[in-house]
Amino acid sequence: MAENRRWLTGSAVTAAALAAVLGLSGAPSDPAPPPSDFGPAAPARDTAAARPPGGAGPRADAPHRSPSPRRVLVRDIGLDARVEPAGVTARGAVAVPEGPSTAGWYRFGPAPGSDRGSAVLVGHVDDDTGALGEFAALYEVRRGDRVEVRRAGADPVVYRVVSRSTVPKDDLPSSVFRRTGAPVLTLVTCAPPFVPERGGYLANLVVTAVPAGS
Repeated sequence: MAENRRWLTGSAVTAAALAAVLGLSGAPSDPAPPPSDFGPAAPARDTAAARPPGGAGPRADAPHRSPSPRRVLVRDIGLDARVEPAGVTARGAVAVPEGPSTAGWYRFGPAPGSDRGSAVLVGHVDDDTGALGEFAALYEVRRGDRVEVRRAGADPVVYRVVSRSTVPKDDLPSSVFRRTGAPVLTLVTCAPPFVPERGGYLANLVVTAVPAGS
């Protein structure tokens, strides 16, 4: 585990040096709860989860407007993850799938392929054994890389990466979860530093991609 964590720390330095400013259009008029716990799967970590602004839960009528995603691929970096719907935990955090090889689609927001808003996919960077997850590959993503999302009963949708940034978990913009404005795909995983006594990873890596035809 320590070896993997050292690799991630070095990658985070690279990410910080190359990161573009996260600029998502559209005001988050009804933000959903930010994912505050994307480290190795461990139930105790959920105690540090953030709650939705004002204590409000996700809206039942959140727009999907597109078939559910089933797989996400970024061939340039070797990322290939199964995708399953994800809601929120009892404490208000995004319920990230436990397995590091599986990504979660935040089902209370837009789905990939929707005509507006930020479709959010989340995943663990590693697990409690130190094995790297599929989303660890996001540390190598570059502007222009192609992201393909395969969907149930529909053609795949394709995006291209426009930014990668590292932000403290407490400062993850609520706009990541916006339901209005230009359509984007947002991929989120954990980022160093890793501080066990403070619950694990203290930052998030955020990758933003826009529809390939835009």
